[in-house]
Amino acid sequence: MANGGGGGGGSSGGGGGGGGSSLRMSSNIHANHLSLDASSSSSSSSSSSSSSSSSSSSSSVHEPKMDALIIPVTMEVPCDSRGQRMWWAFLASSMVTFFGGLFIILLWRTLKYLWTVCCHCGGKTKEAQKINNGSSQADGTLKPVDEKEEAVAAEVGWMTSVKDWAGVMISAQTLTGRVLVVLVFALSIGALVIYFIDSSNPIESCQNFYKDFTLQIDMAFNVFFLLYFGLRFIAANDKLWFWLEVNSVVDFFTVPPVFVSVYLNRSWLGLRFLRALRLIQFSEILQFLNILKTSNSIKLVNLLSIFISTWLTAAGFIHLVENSGDPWENFQNNQALTYWECVYLLMVTMSTVGYGDVYAKTTLGRLFMVFFILGGLAMFASYVPEIIELIGNRKKYGGSYSAVSGRKHIVVCGHITLESVSNFLKDFLHKDRDDVNVEIVFLHNISPNLELEALFKRHFTQVEFYQGSVLNPHDLARVKIESADACLILANKYCADPDAEDASNIMRVISIKNYHPKIRIITQMLQYHNKAHLLNIPSWNWKEGDDAICLAELKLGFIAQSCLAQGLSTMLANLFSMRSFIKIEEDTWQKYYLEGVSNEMYTEYLSSAFVGLSFPTVCELCFVKLKLLMIAIEYKSANRESRILINPGNHLKIQEGTLGFFIASDAKEVKRAFFYCKACHDDITDPKRIKKCGCKRPKMSIYKRMRRACCFDCGRSERDCSCMSGRVRGNMDTLERTFPLSSVSVNDCSTSFRAFEDEPPSTLSPKKKQRNGGMRNSPSSSPKLMRHDPLLIPGNDQIDNMDSNVKKYDSTGMFHWCAPKEIEKVILTRSEAAMTVLSGHVVVCIFGDVSSALIGLRNLVMPLRASNFHYHELKHIVFVGSIEYLKREWETLHNFPKVSILPGTPLSRADLRAVNINLCDMCVILSANQNNIDDTSLQDKECILASLNIKSMQFDDSIGVLQANSQGFTPPGMDRSSPDNSPVHGMLRQPSITTGVNIPIITELVNDTNVQFLDQDDDDDPDTELYLTQPFACGTAFAVSVLDSLMSATYFNDNILTLIRTLVTGGATPELEALIAEENALRGGYSTPQTLANRDRCRVAQLALLDGPFADLGDGGCYGDLFCKALKTYNMLCFGIYRLRDAHLSTPSQCTKRYVITNPPYEFELVPTDLIFCLMQFDHNAGQSRASLSHSSHSSQSSSKKSSSVHSIPSTANRPNRPKSRESRDKQNRKEMVYR
Repeated sequence: MANGGGGGGGSSGGGGGGGGSSLRMSSNIHANHLSLDASSSSSSSSSSSSSSSSSSSSSSVHEPKMDALIIPVTMEVPCDSRGQRMWWAFLASSMVTFFGGLFIILLWRTLKYLWTVCCHCGGKTKEAQKINNGSSQADGTLKPVDEKEEAVAAEVGWMTSVKDWAGVMISAQTLTGRVLVVLVFALSIGALVIYFIDSSNPIESCQNFYKDFTLQIDMAFNVFFLLYFGLRFIAANDKLWFWLEVNSVVDFFTVPPVFVSVYLNRSWLGLRFLRALRLIQFSEILQFLNILKTSNSIKLVNLLSIFISTWLTAAGFIHLVENSGDPWENFQNNQALTYWECVYLLMVTMSTVGYGDVYAKTTLGRLFMVFFILGGLAMFASYVPEIIELIGNRKKYGGSYSAVSGRKHIVVCGHITLESVSNFLKDFLHKDRDDVNVEIVFLHNISPNLELEALFKRHFTQVEFYQGSVLNPHDLARVKIESADACLILANKYCADPDAEDASNIMRVISIKNYHPKIRIITQMLQYHNKAHLLNIPSWNWKEGDDAICLAELKLGFIAQSCLAQGLSTMLANLFSMRSFIKIEEDTWQKYYLEGVSNEMYTEYLSSAFVGLSFPTVCELCFVKLKLLMIAIEYKSANRESRILINPGNHLKIQEGTLGFFIASDAKEVKRAFFYCKACHDDITDPKRIKKCGCKRPKMSIYKRMRRACCFDCGRSERDCSCMSGRVRGNMDTLERTFPLSSVSVNDCSTSFRAFEDEPPSTLSPKKKQRNGGMRNSPSSSPKLMRHDPLLIPGNDQIDNMDSNVKKYDSTGMFHWCAPKEIEKVILTRSEAAMTVLSGHVVVCIFGDVSSALIGLRNLVMPLRASNFHYHELKHIVFVGSIEYLKREWETLHNFPKVSILPGTPLSRADLRAVNINLCDMCVILSANQNNIDDTSLQDKECILASLNIKSMQFDDSIGVLQANSQGFTPPGMDRSSPDNSPVHGMLRQPSITTGVNIPIITELVNDTNVQFLDQDDDDDPDTELYLTQPFACGTAFAVSVLDSLMSATYFNDNILTLIRTLVTGGATPELEALIAEENALRGGYSTPQTLANRDRCRVAQLALLDGPFADLGDGGCYGDLFCKALKTYNMLCFGIYRLRDAHLSTPSQCTKRYVITNPPYEFELVPTDLIFCLMQFDHNAGQSRASLSHSSHSSQSSSKKSSSVHSIPSTANRPNRPKSRESRDKQNRKEMVYR
């Protein structure tokens, strides 16, 4: 009876026991499949005391497994006594909520529609009655209707305001709304995490709400979701569509079951996995938080969130049905799968791999998998490739720079290529620089290629690259431009349109300055005339370190200086580039050249031991004792405006805190000038032992220093001195702007507050002491104290310069000037050029046409027309090239004297012979053509062909002298009318030239590797760096690439660029640039004492050792002795040698090539044929012999057309007269060469 009841599972307790057993079996993930009969018998036998033996045995067999399947039920959990499953109650709560609400919405819409239809019909009837019955009747009937409408309008207004408030709360338009939206998303993810935790428990279990912590948290979350659902419902415009939204469906199937679980003290895992669908809103949340800004990032997050949410949701459904079983199978076909096993199953299914280790067993699970494969496979095949593509297309260098504490960083942008970056890093990170604790951040809108990427990786400790544009403020923020020490902008030197390249860089400057006006910017510019546009930027301030390195200006300036002293371009280029020392044992010209190449330009503050000494004294002490070459100093006035003085002479005394410019091979060597102490280091012979000592260094305030300097000069006590009056101090800016301090002229204490002593006797002229003394004692002396006041020197040609009716110099007094000339008046025909005897002139061969970009020939002419040359010393300039091109350049050249044009081509030998190229001092070969050729070797084809064409020409030596005699003048080098004690003996001239190989030529190259084609007799390897090639070492080739190092040099010391421009431009200043930017031409000015004082500045020259005052040192003498003698006697500062290439050979050589030796050591042996680079002082007396020439050619515009370039060549009286024939001069082996 008991067995039968248990087996039948009828209405008795056995049936209930069977149901409870089934519940326990299906609830435990470790349950085995037991028969319903066995479980019923076991349950009946355990509840009845009169069970049979068979029942007892059966119970004993299955008892261990049954215990494992029983859900622990405590007395506090009032579970159903019959053990029935209650999953239907949870599901019913969700279905009733969903369909009940849907029914109410549809019913409301139906009633509203019917009401609207009825009201609409009634409205039409009333409208007809109103028209037919008249206005009086209508007024009486419609009055109560108006009152009703007002009430309805008031009600609608209240509802609308509530609806608008709810809409604002959920749309993230306010801070509260954004917080609410983010909070709902975060709590949804939290509820999903709770689901992941509960998924390890049975699908349905009895739990006490008051003791289950996760259930309590889930309940709190769902209460919040319910409130948020109410807000969304109020704000929804279309309630029906809102009810069918994905988020609403998620709430229907997750919120009500939680309340049911609290009521029943029962937990059902159910459809809580639907919370994973909230991940779809992840991109919206990130956009609210302003994290996602780009379309690619938004799209990527959208794809990922949809893919992951679908994946997790489907895995949750499989987990539910597989662990529960099919209802029509009485949940007997379930299998124990963890949630993460279901996630794995869905992934292998979507990817069509299907290993078969995990699969669905229930009918519901398999049916779901059928449909999921269709959708999941389509989603996997479309989403995954797109996600991979978006991730692959993401900028590899799209991050942000993280500043390192205690380490500066600079931003480099513009033209970022392998060549430009490698050249920049090679110089910036050179080992000769003292510890470079600067990180370099490159910003470019194109990702680097493999070679450039490898270069960045080799310097990964100091270099970072980010992809972006400086025109985008977001990218500027990424590289922390506001905290950067400087921003460097590189230009493309090889572009087809230089003006467009400059315009791009100017726009970069504008963008950077607009983002952060205080950032220091150093930019490269290609064209000189484009520098004017930088002055239009309000925050551009060169006084705060902003610099524009104009490549055309400096390139042509270097070439112009080579016209005055051949080889100087090579020396200056090497000085401002960081080169490592390469030691060569054999005695070749490369050994001495490379020893000089290792020298660079450095700055260091001078020790207090030098205070009160004159510049030549300090310079000699540094050279002899410290093994340093000082060429210039910088003074800062009380208003912190600085002036750089190059070889100022013995009239200037060193003050405390003076900054010196040194030529040395290492930054550590320059420290000797700062550490030097007379008390401690006076007897030290080894300069390496000069290190910091323990002596106390005196400190002096700037104000006191300036005051002491003032009183030192005026000769009064500090108490009685009135130089530092408040009026003078207040007007100091005005005074310094009114009387600019030239490189060797010195203002009195009321303008620059510099100290002087009485000038020692000058060896240049025995009369100067008397003149200067008379000037100081004269009550009518000018307050402008000058070393050689031109107004007080009798017989000086400066007296003629004071003619107020003639403008001979520009308004700044820095350059020779003449009235504008028409280009037709300076054009020479070939026959006119042949009849005009040109000698000692400069021939400029230029390739260009009407479509070529302008290269700015003014920058080539200006240094050759500097006012520190006397008029008769100016070299005549003859341009040979296309007249169409030169007409475009002429607007900037028509104010310079002694300029002629020969229309033609540099490849025509007839044109070259017409301009006497064999008698020129220098031939310059330039090209304005931008050759857009893939083969870089062809970029310089015109210049190379012209150079080889000239070198292959042959000349008859007698022609030059015959032409000279026919014109009735003495060839250069024969004049003997100079003062007796002048060190200038003659213009440096080439010997008799019969072949074009000996013509001094300098060729501009675009591509460095093309230098191998200039010299056919050298053995340079094509891969050799430019500075190691013979043409560059000899000064016959120049490439703009050598100027790349100026970016680094200017960053580390902004005075370096000022010094370079002072040396190579002939005296260009920021004030002059502003003037040129305003008028694009030099303005003539009347001569005043202030403008004439600007002529008193030193210039570069070449000193020959064949004869003259230094001839005794030329044959085996010591370079150090020459250095000291030139400095003490003539205030000339020597800084290099231009030596014959084969001078070291014991056998005579016919080669006339020379190479540059920079800053030789003291004991360096000299040879008679050496030419010495020196900084020579301006000599007023040099113009006396040619006072008759004056500036007559300035006023006669037409005379310059056929005038010959006649130079005054002073010579000493105590040496034999020089021969007047070229044959004799050739025999004397260039004894006429002294100065160029």
